[in-house]
Amino acid sequence: MAKKMKGPDRFRAALEAAALDCEIRILPGSVRTAAEAAAAMGCPVGEIAKSLVFRAGDHAIVAVMSGDNRLDPGKLSDALGEAVSRADADFVRERTGFAIGGVPPLGHATSMDVFMDADLFRFDRIWAAAGGPFSLFAIEPVRLRDASRATVMDLRAG
Repeated sequence: MAKKMKGPDRFRAALEAAALDCEIRILPGSVRTAAEAAAAMGCPVGEIAKSLVFRAGDHAIVAVMSGDNRLDPGKLSDALGEAVSRADADFVRERTGFAIGGVPPLGHATSMDVFMDADLFRFDRIWAAAGGPFSLFAIEPVRLRDASRATVMDLRAG
């Protein structure tokens, strides 16, 4: 029986399949939150790309937000043309293949719409979850947009 790959290994395989050569860091402490990730990387919180999973009916949607922004669900609903709600942990794992706190912005188990916070383009490079609570990867916002086929827009609350 084949051993099941852990989240970071599955994410690394997804990067390789997409021909993306990105730096992945495995850290000694948790980077589940944007604040933890920014502290670990010594960067501004805004430079952390947090992947938030929502659902519209049975469909999963990922909103990749700058770590210093809160998402306005109404803007996401308007962009989709239907109401969205925050996905629960089981739905997130089933649709993305990853647990909350380690969901990367791409390489998901199922196809889904990806929306990207325009504020991430303030930075030359951003850090995002790499499949687990102790791993991050670095990528340029333009490369992330292209690789994830994300729709870039203002998703900020307030």
